[in-house]
Amino acid sequence: MNFPTIRTIRLLGMLWALAACCAHATAGERERLSLDQGWLFHLGDVPTPPVRGHGSSYYNGKADGSWGAARADFDDSGWRRLDLPHDWAVEAPFDPNENASQGYRHRGIGWYRRYVQLPVSDRGRHIELQLDAVATDSTVWINGIVVNHNWSGYNGRNIDVTPYLRYGDEVNTIAVRVDADAMEGWWYEGAGIYRHTWLVKRDAVHIATDGLHADPVKSAKGWTLPVEVALESSASIAHSVRVDVSVIDPAGVEVAHGSAAATVQALAVADARLHLDLRAPRLWTLRQPSLYRVRAVLREGGRRLDSTEIQTGFRTLRFDPDRGFFLNGEPTKIQGVCIHQDHAGVGVAVPESIWEFRLKRLKEMGVNAIRFAHNAPSAEVLAMTDRLGLLVLDENRHFNPSPDYLQQLTWLVRRDRNHPSVMMWSIFNEEPLQGTEVGYEMARRMVSAVRALDGTRPVTAAMHSGLFTPANAAQALDVVGLNYQSWAYDRYHKEHPTRPMTSTEDTSAYMSRGEFHTDQGAHVLDSYDDQPSSWGGTHRDAWRAIAERRFIAGSFLWTGIDYRGEPSPFEWPSASSFFGAMDLAGFPKAAFYIHQAHWVKDSPVVKILPHWNWPGRDGQPIKVMVATNAPRVRLLLNGKMVAQGDVDPIAMASFDVPYAAGVLEAVALRGDAELARDRVETSGPPARLVLTPDRGALANDGLDAVPVTVSAVDAQGRPVPVANPLVRFAIEGQGDVIGVGNGDPNSHEADKASERSLYNGLAQVIVQARRGGTGSLTLHASAAGLQDAHAELVLRGVPAAPSVPVAEPLTYMQNWRISPAQAMRADPNVVLAGNDMNSWGWGEPPMRQDPEVPPYRLYRSELNVRADANDGHALLIFRNVAGSAEVWVDGTKLGEKPDPRPGPLSVRLPPGAAHRQVTLLVQSRPGQPSGILDRIVLERGH
Repeated sequence: MNFPTIRTIRLLGMLWALAACCAHATAGERERLSLDQGWLFHLGDVPTPPVRGHGSSYYNGKADGSWGAARADFDDSGWRRLDLPHDWAVEAPFDPNENASQGYRHRGIGWYRRYVQLPVSDRGRHIELQLDAVATDSTVWINGIVVNHNWSGYNGRNIDVTPYLRYGDEVNTIAVRVDADAMEGWWYEGAGIYRHTWLVKRDAVHIATDGLHADPVKSAKGWTLPVEVALESSASIAHSVRVDVSVIDPAGVEVAHGSAAATVQALAVADARLHLDLRAPRLWTLRQPSLYRVRAVLREGGRRLDSTEIQTGFRTLRFDPDRGFFLNGEPTKIQGVCIHQDHAGVGVAVPESIWEFRLKRLKEMGVNAIRFAHNAPSAEVLAMTDRLGLLVLDENRHFNPSPDYLQQLTWLVRRDRNHPSVMMWSIFNEEPLQGTEVGYEMARRMVSAVRALDGTRPVTAAMHSGLFTPANAAQALDVVGLNYQSWAYDRYHKEHPTRPMTSTEDTSAYMSRGEFHTDQGAHVLDSYDDQPSSWGGTHRDAWRAIAERRFIAGSFLWTGIDYRGEPSPFEWPSASSFFGAMDLAGFPKAAFYIHQAHWVKDSPVVKILPHWNWPGRDGQPIKVMVATNAPRVRLLLNGKMVAQGDVDPIAMASFDVPYAAGVLEAVALRGDAELARDRVETSGPPARLVLTPDRGALANDGLDAVPVTVSAVDAQGRPVPVANPLVRFAIEGQGDVIGVGNGDPNSHEADKASERSLYNGLAQVIVQARRGGTGSLTLHASAAGLQDAHAELVLRGVPAAPSVPVAEPLTYMQNWRISPAQAMRADPNVVLAGNDMNSWGWGEPPMRQDPEVPPYRLYRSELNVRADANDGHALLIFRNVAGSAEVWVDGTKLGEKPDPRPGPLSVRLPPGAAHRQVTLLVQSRPGQPSGILDRIVLERGH
């Protein structure tokens, strides 16, 4: 008989193994492969059958006793195929019955599955599955074996999956159940696998994930770089190894080198430590964030086993109780913002390029520090803050020193402690226990855990009460963090003069972008910075309280960017916050310019607020605020001066100007010298659309994305700040619109759509190139009654990122029962008692029986048939059976192999039930071995 399908499977496995071997020069070289492509997704839970009876109960208690979608052979043929990162909540419609704090989006439960083939050459290597973040609680199975539970949507996991894997032409199944009904925050948290996934292959003896620690320390003679390398082994014997460490400066020149020896026992860990001295490295500063690379290479004799690399920076940090914060010995006021991690159009599955867009906008505002509230950011975002020169307050999600939660904190510190941008750790935000003895004891243990891993950065917490109780969490902290307690600044400093202090959260003022008249009924709040919350202050008042106190290290404004959920001070129909200095799409509000005037010192800032389109208001006074860092300002209306005056550097300057259509200009002055000017101009009705990409090209890696601003201008090309037409989008070329938004907190238009209304003259569409796309793509925008707009984006070819090929499911039969040998022909339909776990044995192929008498034996297992293989064309393939054999399915004989010599046996499976019982009757030949010598697979027909 001819079996091309079997040969095809084996050939593909051999080719894949050969390709993987050739992909890296050294057999032990580390491979970090993206696993983002080709996942299958199901929204909603997959109910597991109730466990009834002894047989099911017995199986349920076993290592691979999984049910439903966790099983390796589960039928996912009807599931949606997608690439990660993915947030399913942002795809859902707004629903007033859902949680306001979560943005009125349904979250629920979802499942993901992915198939992976590994070459035979990977056998013996250490293989790790890395999930960067999954919202919220999740469980992971490999080939039906549960390998991980996680209780947070913000921490990553590095799961050793080596023991559970199969190689060659076999297919591995990864299943992930995500429970997004579990909430950790009171803001939009999204749902699903919303950060990257990886498969990391290393030698059995290797450098642990996040195992290279090199954080510079300044000494009297210069700088010392203490290096610690954590080693792990999944080998079966001890290994004596050497770690070589080199430091490479920003120009690519090696400036230091050292080595350390270590012995790693089997299935154990070890550390290699050394110190490197550098005389005068270039410093990491906010203006020139110089980055060094530290590379560690693990060797055994002349063989290179593994290598890894981190980036670091040389800088000093100091918090002084009287003088605030010092960076590299220079007093530096922290001009910070708090931000959550969702963005218009994409939810929490934010492409790195959109993150960079957000951070650059914040830096343009004058921001020098970010508090990622209230959770760990992605590793890619911290690499950006390193590169851009932004300080980071790195915050833990859960205030709890119990083992499960303490592991989340220590994971955060291990992962992030090399980043020069990280200046401080925060162990909690606004905990009711903060002012109690219990809170103090909990904080003391968490601070101790941080210090054990990093002794170079201080630890804080964001406290909004409890500072003056006899026992409180602040007593365990290095820097006291205060949320909305400006009244306590002076008192706490007086009573605790040796304790450094910073604002960890302040302001919480409201405004709607582009709105300059408050309408509570319509959930619209003006942008004059006159809408403080009941617990915070205006942007100007909150900053004044900090700017005028040198002992307060700085500010973390709530918030730099709007976010979904927590639609305070309103609820439905408002669905996102009003706090941001920028809206959800990253468009500046008035607060952006106010803080820019507060914080930018090296260039002139002047911005007129509001716009100058006020039909029907001729002659009526319009409040005009000018945000500027100049000492004086002059207003010109249609070329004539209408007001001038000194500028309060905190409060700015405001005037009442009788409205007349035309051009209103603000001239920033020092004495009589003009420093800069800004203008707003009355426009006519909108005539055409304008598309303005953030940049003109994007990489064709399937990950890069470009935000495109959509606006409207009148017939003379003047922006129309009050235009709100519905705009439709289309892509020509190899790309897609992955999200749309406009920053309106009251809008219920879909984020995943090909249309969006402008909100006060602006909207945003996010465009992403397809993987491997060539040439260029063109975004088209159209609206009723307006001239269309077009924007061409060049697709820039980049090398494909190393990734795990997408494998297709292949159903294997496992968990075989094996009858005792019998002298007479056994009945293939004999019923095995449900409570009999011992008279028949257990096994998986190969199941080879030595030459035996009696000659007959039964092998039985259960077969789950996928819907796409239940059409009567699928083949049930026994790759190698020794002995004469018959195949019986649900009591019906489907085929036989009379020849007792080892060989394949294939039968066509008729359509029928999704769950079948398969029995193989084998008759051995005298003196010859028998049994099932290779895997049994159900292969779809063609």
